[in-house]
Amino acid sequence: MMRVHVEGLGLLGPGLGGWTASRPVLAGLEAYRNGATVVAANDMLPPAERRRTGVPVNLALAVGREAFINAGRDAGATATVFTTSCGDGETLHHLCETLASPERDVSPTRFHNSVHNAAAGYWSIATRSREPSTSLCCYDASFAAGLLEAASQAVVDGKSVALIAYDQPYVEPIRSARPISGIFGVALIMTPDATRSSFSVLELEFVARSEEATRMPDPGLEAARAGNPAARSLPLLAALARGGSEKLILEYIPETHLRIAVSPCR
Repeated sequence: MMRVHVEGLGLLGPGLGGWTASRPVLAGLEAYRNGATVVAANDMLPPAERRRTGVPVNLALAVGREAFINAGRDAGATATVFTTSCGDGETLHHLCETLASPERDVSPTRFHNSVHNAAAGYWSIATRSREPSTSLCCYDASFAAGLLEAASQAVVDGKSVALIAYDQPYVEPIRSARPISGIFGVALIMTPDATRSSFSVLELEFVARSEEATRMPDPGLEAARAGNPAARSLPLLAALARGGSEKLILEYIPETHLRIAVSPCR
């Protein structure tokens, strides 16, 4: 079992415009209203880099910044774990189109944005961070894998770690083979020990896959959870929004799930 503390969150998703605004909805105090995810153009990067970024990078930077603001922590002095199932699917689509055409010259910018750690690279530029960064993928379990990696680093290294998860739909024809709904991003700042900003404690452990994964009681939020790998975080976010003590299950790799005990800091 691993134990970490949470001291900041960031969130953008369908009908969820930031962690602070979304807490009453996730806690069940206000009705959920579906809507488009609004990802504003970022102002964290210099103009030249800003022109090269697409939705996934802007999404990752936006939720990451909100989490650090809420935590009151220096983003440039914190290790990061980026996790996404699909990366920049639109860029991958354009690369495939180019390679299937007679003119096979790939745009350097497109190629640069296609690599899986593109968001991590832009983040390091935006925050001037030289701290370690990990970028990973685990299909529908990408959030759970990222959470496990970030918590492991916090516990083993004894330092704060930011987890940033993000996913957006592919375009056709890839979308038919790998359907992902909505645009969703979430960020959590975790520490091995409690700080003045800590508000919740997470205890993570593996359990057999026979246990049922936790679902959202609201049909709209459940559709979002089931349709986007990054949104598999919603049961955890809802527990954090409620602020009490509870246990939940997140889907992980075959034959294994993650059980998370959530409790308030005392």
